[in-house]
Amino acid sequence: MIAISFPPPDFKIMKEGNKEMIFDRFRKKYVVLTPEEWVRQNFLNYLVKVMGYPAALIGIEKEIYLGEMKKRYDIVIYNRATQPWMLVECKEMNVPLTEQTMQQVIRYNMVIPATYLVITNGIHTFCGKYMAREQQWNFLSALPSFA
Repeated sequence: MIAISFPPPDFKIMKEGNKEMIFDRFRKKYVVLTPEEWVRQNFLNYLVKVMGYPAALIGIEKEIYLGEMKKRYDIVIYNRATQPWMLVECKEMNVPLTEQTMQQVIRYNMVIPATYLVITNGIHTFCGKYMAREQQWNFLSALPSFA
């Protein structure tokens, strides 16, 4: 498990009707502030402000197809050659990270082949790199530095 200390939040939040909305600076629009969105926005903030990942190389909630099923990934960080480098699946804080969560991000990785896979619920975070030769996952003790 990777310990993460989120930076102090500096989000723009507003009410729209009976919904709270948070400004997503990556998508450049307000989105509904769900518990999962809170985790996603804090994790993105951490990636950019603490880890130094370039905001311009981050994709949020894009559609992908798994066979005939339409899905949306949470976060993809691209390398400087704009190839998928890290794929992140966010869950809300009260959702435990299970084998099923890891299988979800592995399925997404079939469509978006990234070097690193991350699952987080804002409290617990795991990052793995698939070692093809050994045919096993190597879980890391820290998120990798962006090269």
